[in-house]
Amino acid sequence: MKTTGTLIAAFGRQYEVKTDDGEILLCVPRGKKSVFACGDRVQVAGTGPGQGVIDKLIERTSLLYRSDAWRQKLIAANATQVVMVVATEPSFSDEFVSRCVCAAEDQHVKVLIVLNKTDLPAGLADARARLATFAALGYPVLELSALDDVEALRARLIGETSLLVGQSGMGKSTLTNALIPEARAETREISEVLDTGKHTTTFARLYPLPEGGGIIDSPGIQTFGLVHLSSEALEASFPEFRPYSGQCRFRDCRHDTEPGCALREAAEAGKINAHRLRQFLEFRAECESARRQAQGW
Repeated sequence: MKTTGTLIAAFGRQYEVKTDDGEILLCVPRGKKSVFACGDRVQVAGTGPGQGVIDKLIERTSLLYRSDAWRQKLIAANATQVVMVVATEPSFSDEFVSRCVCAAEDQHVKVLIVLNKTDLPAGLADARARLATFAALGYPVLELSALDDVEALRARLIGETSLLVGQSGMGKSTLTNALIPEARAETREISEVLDTGKHTTTFARLYPLPEGGGIIDSPGIQTFGLVHLSSEALEASFPEFRPYSGQCRFRDCRHDTEPGCALREAAEAGKINAHRLRQFLEFRAECESARRQAQGW
């Protein structure tokens, strides 16, 4: 008997699917290809008690993934909001935040930045300063400590399917525990010596919120490649560039050394952040190089 459901956990070629009538099935894909992500809506057929096979992928509203020259890693499907978790300790990369924001913008998914561990004041001022660029672009920044109070975050999650993403050790699993205590997400101590967190979540899982909506807790990651984005899509994922689209002197302007470049002129006049423009050029060069590698150039 076939039914539909939501893929709530993805690990390897096995998936947990919660059917629309509440049954949990451990499923495998039909055929060799495994092209599913946590959050996918699927059609499944039961093959035995608590087991099934995925027959069909239902059309997605969004798909968030990262990529390099050699492979793509699906992260989450049908998310309506990306919750980018950073912390005062360990230090985070603002470049990593920019990459995640680009991926979200490309899929027309909302972004919320959460500054966690505000109870640790040593790195608070620096974290605020580095997030100021994103706040100036209109991305909301919510400050909290997952160990103290997460109700302000809970209010932002109701009715949304929110992907929690961030580098290892930022406290995503602690946030999940605080929001959904029964989730029992594993948490461990952070390595102070390496100034990087241990991976505390090993696969993505979707947890329903009692108030409505859900959160997808993803494994902590250190890199976020954007090779799947074309140069045009990458440029469009920087929202502050959009008012200058088509205003360069040359139609094929690469915003690098060409005269009459509207983006470079805007950066020089302080109308857009020059550091963000440099990041775009760096991301584009990286993507173009990776695509050449993949093609054997």
